[in-house]
Amino acid sequence: AIAGSILYVLYRPHRPSFTLASLRIHRLNLTTTADSASSHLSTLFNLTLSSKNPNSHLTFTYDPFTLSCVTSNNDVFIGNGTLPAFISNSKNETTFKGVVITTSSDLDADTVNNLRPDLKKKNGIPLKIEMDTKVTVKMDGLKSKKVGIRVTCDDIKGTVPKGKSPSVANVSGSKCKVDLRIKIWKWTF
Repeated sequence: AIAGSILYVLYRPHRPSFTLASLRIHRLNLTTTADSASSHLSTLFNLTLSSKNPNSHLTFTYDPFTLSCVTSNNDVFIGNGTLPAFISNSKNETTFKGVVITTSSDLDADTVNNLRPDLKKKNGIPLKIEMDTKVTVKMDGLKSKKVGIRVTCDDIKGTVPKGKSPSVANVSGSKCKVDLRIKIWKWTF
């Protein structure tokens, strides 16, 4: 406890922060066959994301990220993608442009019933981006073990694109929060 207190006083560690700068929706199609027996979802999103390390003496080393996009209301899966592994040195900001989130999947009737009303909203479909990875923290000569984190960006309003031009989602109110993902036996907290 004393060593932890001394490290905190000397280094004043802060969590890394993430910001969703833009989200473009190129394709968000829900098609149903004539007999309504099966429905198919096809999506293509493009996003710009930045990561900031506010610390002077800490370096974060991230494994590759897995991204998923879901609806905020009822967690209907919209698409997935990846971010490469990277190192965030002290007082550094890293920006990723052109990250693609895509899927092409068949949906069950309950999922279609949950998704269809959201797609018809004029003010946009509420979306959430979740990113999972493992991170190592290095402080001078000390290095931590890998710890799982989840970055969740919420309060995104996306609209279905009209024609061939992509629609730009409203990300001005979105906030990204970083949570630790600790796994004990079968459960993840």
